[in-house]
Amino acid sequence: MEDLQKINNPYGADKVIDSCSIFGMMDTSGRRFSGEDITKAIANMHFRGNGLGGGLAVYGIYPDYADHYAFHIMYLSPQGQQQTEAFLKDKFYMVKAEEVPMRPIPAIVNPPAVWRYFLDVKQDRRGAESADDYVVERVMDINTKLKDSFVFSSGKNMGVFKGVGYPEEISEYFRLEEYEGYLWTAHGRFPTNTPGWWGGAHPFSILDWTVVHNGEISSYGINRRYLEQFGYQCTMQTDTEVVAYAIDLLIRRHNLPIEIAAEVLAAPFWSDIERMPPKEQKLARTLRQVYPGLLLNGPFTIIIAHNGEMIGLTDRIRLRPLTVGVNGNMIYLSSEEAAIRLISPELDAAWIPSGGEPIIGRLGVQLKPEPSVVSGARL
Repeated sequence: MEDLQKINNPYGADKVIDSCSIFGMMDTSGRRFSGEDITKAIANMHFRGNGLGGGLAVYGIYPDYADHYAFHIMYLSPQGQQQTEAFLKDKFYMVKAEEVPMRPIPAIVNPPAVWRYFLDVKQDRRGAESADDYVVERVMDINTKLKDSFVFSSGKNMGVFKGVGYPEEISEYFRLEEYEGYLWTAHGRFPTNTPGWWGGAHPFSILDWTVVHNGEISSYGINRRYLEQFGYQCTMQTDTEVVAYAIDLLIRRHNLPIEIAAEVLAAPFWSDIERMPPKEQKLARTLRQVYPGLLLNGPFTIIIAHNGEMIGLTDRIRLRPLTVGVNGNMIYLSSEEAAIRLISPELDAAWIPSGGEPIIGRLGVQLKPEPSVVSGARL
């Protein structure tokens, strides 16, 4: 127990609140590239973690199965795997099942079995609901009702790879240098309030939405209760999980644009709303009244991704760092500028966005720096 406490808290403090590292990189032309550069970038922020959680998400990874839902599932027992595979065969057409390739490394100890499944929804099972809604419900069923099984990735043409270890170790373990995608995100974790375990590592995901987060969601309790009204169940014992479900609810189910969803999550202060022009004030008031349970309190920086988009967002007063870098078609989001310049020394521009302002990268659209940003410098 004493050794575990030293690993969790080597500085002897109650919390190490300024840690955790996040990184995202996207080629807006759709060019696919390996996981080598993002592994180097996130490893450059090694000191911000403690080895109790790391992970990466990648998009465009499964072009041969792009139309199928790709489930990544971790199993804590053979019985759990047997029960879950029977469930999958009953609820879906199983196109392919295989263990996720990995290489043993000394740093990764007692890992769970990790398998992936390419699935289609059975029409007779789906009924009137959408295929995405059906998949979300089945993910919740597995994670809450089946023994020793956790779905941690369930989108199309994308995948999450995570576990207990530093992110560069997770990358090596899952052989991510062998994969290619047009969008990658990564996270190095320093757990503060929640346990470090395989399911609790970032990224958190539902369908093709993924979230990596630096900070603390102190509103987790009310966020969780609000989301439970819509069928989402939080099972990963980590506050960040609510952000992935909130994004799915706001954007996919309620059809809000990302700019409006960002205003729900990082809502303006009431004092700021009172100074807005009438039209903007009405919208801001409405959002705070309709979605009071989705306001994220506490310091945070998050990178949200799904097929075709990568979004960076900080809390309203920017208590956690985020730097944006642009080099041609490449967009970078990072906790530290040094990590960006390690893999892209010559940037067209780099800057720090305002608190609560979403930075949005989209396929086919070059991100234009703010007019006040001087080429190659940051504010």
